[in-house]
Amino acid sequence: MDTVQRVLFVDPSTGFYRLKRYPVGPHFGPVDLGLHLSDRHRSLNFGTGLFAGSILPGSNRLIFTGFSPCWRGFYISSMGGAGLVFDNLGINLVSLVGKASAPSVLYLNRTHGEEIEVEVHPLDLEAAWARGEGGVYGLMETVLARFRHRYESDPRILAVGPAARSTDFGAIGSAPIVKGQITAADTWAGRGGFGSKLLQEHGLAAIIYGGTFLDEDFRDRTVADGWFEEKYRKKLAAKDFEATTKYRFDPAFETGGTFGVNFATLKGRMLAFNGRSLGWSEAERLERHQHWVVDHYLRQFNEETIQTKSQSTCGEPCAALCKKTRDVFKKDYEPYQTLGPLCGIFDQRAAERLNRAGDAAGFDAISLGGVLAWLMECLVDSSLDPEDLGITRTPRWDPAAFRVVEDSAHNAELGLELIEAILHRRGGLDLSEGPRKWGRRLHRERGHRLLDTFLHTAHGRRGWMVPNQYWTPGVLAPMPIMGKYYMFYGPDFVPPRTLGRVCAERFKAELVMDNLGVCRFHRGWAEEMLPEIVEALYGARKPFLDGLAVAASRINSRNASVYWESERNLAFLETFLRRRRDIEGDASPELARWIEAFEADPQEAALSWWYELRKGIDESLRAFF
Repeated sequence: MDTVQRVLFVDPSTGFYRLKRYPVGPHFGPVDLGLHLSDRHRSLNFGTGLFAGSILPGSNRLIFTGFSPCWRGFYISSMGGAGLVFDNLGINLVSLVGKASAPSVLYLNRTHGEEIEVEVHPLDLEAAWARGEGGVYGLMETVLARFRHRYESDPRILAVGPAARSTDFGAIGSAPIVKGQITAADTWAGRGGFGSKLLQEHGLAAIIYGGTFLDEDFRDRTVADGWFEEKYRKKLAAKDFEATTKYRFDPAFETGGTFGVNFATLKGRMLAFNGRSLGWSEAERLERHQHWVVDHYLRQFNEETIQTKSQSTCGEPCAALCKKTRDVFKKDYEPYQTLGPLCGIFDQRAAERLNRAGDAAGFDAISLGGVLAWLMECLVDSSLDPEDLGITRTPRWDPAAFRVVEDSAHNAELGLELIEAILHRRGGLDLSEGPRKWGRRLHRERGHRLLDTFLHTAHGRRGWMVPNQYWTPGVLAPMPIMGKYYMFYGPDFVPPRTLGRVCAERFKAELVMDNLGVCRFHRGWAEEMLPEIVEALYGARKPFLDGLAVAASRINSRNASVYWESERNLAFLETFLRRRRDIEGDASPELARWIEAFEADPQEAALSWWYELRKGIDESLRAFF
């Protein structure tokens, strides 16, 4: 196995490039190496783990690292399957330093053993974004048509949309290309706004890469089966098949994928109407989940996607088949939750239109849904008027009179108007530096505390992140990276100091997978086995884990999380605690003590909770070596 990582440094301003080798040991993958490079060059880095191209399932994620324009700190984002084609370049990482003078395409190609071809080509971005379906999809089509003939096998394209130019939460989109055709199983490095960083800081709207270089990848299935039989009494394929049941088809719920299983099991923990559902009774939540989700939203998904077996992979051989689709629409839980129930949308046709428009525009879908739901609530409570946002309608959010098809369609139309308003900054809606700065400006001008209803975590003065869509305190933790699953998001009550420690351990466990470019859908074996595989192939289990502990400590040393500035965050926590006691029957004395504290003084209780949580994080993410 290779004992060095090859990093291609590219300066888009000149097209100059150089290759530098880093020994395996001081750095093991795209996270710890990306952290090292970001610290020195403020670069945007993307690459694969040591096992890309190997027989290990899920080992071909493309990992992006750098300082995030929306989180305002070091961030990690990942994209499914895109590492498989990247591996054909014969390198481990690309590091972008410098900015092209005009929107451009970065072309990377490597034929057999020849030197990598690196070219920067200017692009008519408006024409590309207007092609076909438009946005990200039009840009991918434009780039493929321009460069496809130069590749011996199907390449892969990374592309951004107009959101990368207008906001700080633009995503990077991609899709597998099969026999010269772009497929519908698009994948995203969404969280962190790296699409905005790619375009605004480096002048690149797209990157096309591919090649035919063959390097030494781990392919010995007999050896791998031996490892897994010793650990699990099962061969690799059997253990992976078991570990990915949820993402393929779970017979316990007669559905599959993150959309199917999560929506089937949410019940009273469903979040809707920008979290206004926190104030509903449990009976109301259960009834509305049954009628709006189970009987309609989920039923449509099961009939149209699960029963027809409309599923595929992200572009690599994998048993999970996690990409659940209907025609061109890919159905994942969090995008179809934030751009679904959170916005008052419970119908697939309405959600499809809004999700597809957000994807074409190149937004991080989860962040977009959180922002749209917040703006809709500002319209509902009259903090903002339609004229303030350059739109023509207001939401239909009355749960007592809600019509699942008609009102979902109306709210989706409003969402489409808001997307256009964000992209074109209509009515003063300028999110170029994020919603917190815009919300504070309006507060100064009008006296409205708009941010009180914006459910988010805050980092520094401007950093922000819409949380993962689970009603549990961990998603609002003051971790150094939020918006991913670097925290505990289970439904159990965990006292805050302990919760901080648990989140920190989750952070380090997730870093194991990201630093080796392995999809977290395979975590059922990957968390345990990957360090053992590093030991078997490199003799470096302890240096690998010690290095990740140091990387986690370095990332946390820049942790600028600030205490919650939204009243909705406090309601989110307090209602979780009450529901845990009253509905789920948790008789913990510690839980009762915290509920009493909130009854006595909600502000003081929330502040104490936040700081106890931060203590647990900081005391766990310290490395003394």
